[in-house]
Amino acid sequence: MEYDFIAILHYKTAAEGGRKTPATSGYRPQVKFSFDTMSTSGQQIFIDKEIVYPGETVTAGIIMLSAPHFENSLEEGINFDIMEGRLVLGTGTITKIINEKLRKQ
Repeated sequence: MEYDFIAILHYKTAAEGGRKTPATSGYRPQVKFSFDTMSTSGQQIFIDKEIVYPGETVTAGIIMLSAPHFENSLEEGINFDIMEGRLVLGTGTITKIINEKLRKQ
């Protein structure tokens, strides 16, 4: 499977305003970068896990629904929010860009 990038994700607990239930590998929340006004769906394939519970941190491969929109925009270390509508479920940090078209020039 070819990912657009690899990221470390941290899901907030329900007490922090995050999910009340676990997220499964293949889950498609919105991904929102602070430098862009749009959010896009990003499928998360958890590496070495199938389920992530609220409060956990996990490494995931991310497949962006609108990857062409982010061409020449991303770099390792960029942070983003994981969202469902307006609810921020957690945060992510890009650790490796796989799709070189997305790499900031």
